[in-house]
Amino acid sequence: MTSADTPSGPRSGDAPGAPRPRPDAPRVRLVEMTEPVLAALAEGDTETAGALLGTELGAHFATEEMRWLSRYRLGQIRAVPSRAGWLTSLVVDADHGWAVGHAGFHGPPDERRMVEIGYSVVPERRRRGYARAIVVELLRRADTAPGVAVVRASIRPDNTASLATIAGFGFEHVGEQWDDVDGLEHVHERPSPHPPSGSGSDAPVPE
Repeated sequence: MTSADTPSGPRSGDAPGAPRPRPDAPRVRLVEMTEPVLAALAEGDTETAGALLGTELGAHFATEEMRWLSRYRLGQIRAVPSRAGWLTSLVVDADHGWAVGHAGFHGPPDERRMVEIGYSVVPERRRRGYARAIVVELLRRADTAPGVAVVRASIRPDNTASLATIAGFGFEHVGEQWDDVDGLEHVHERPSPHPPSGSGSDAPVPE
């Protein structure tokens, strides 16, 4: 989002029925990966990217997978600058300050007012509740963006961990699609509620 450096946790103005973190869940904040950050990561320069983001980046952020993603997102922003703020953000543990992954949306709302979430937790931080904390934050952001009516998650049917992560958030299986990288994916969607008018929400809203 355009103002993504925000810790997860209850806030006044959250939509009724908005996702809430579990009491023992880690808290995360999302820090937008701007064009200079993506350009550095596309070259594998984690030192420069980390300095721009304000935290040290581990080995995962120098992998070819991360370099490819950074080049792809950089191309998206350069082609359509208004996509900035909707794409990839660094996920940081709000209490300890370490980088735990990246997350965001595949793009701004489409003609259906739909956005699709995407996220990844670095291998050494998995199975600690970060994935669910990230989904909570992404859904909160979608639910407070006026242009969003539907949130999508596309997951391989054999990816039991990701299916368990989105369970309980109101997602329903609505179809299937073929992804060139992941193969068959099941498409899950949920309506995106919004706070009542005049609720005074302080949640960041993409521009």
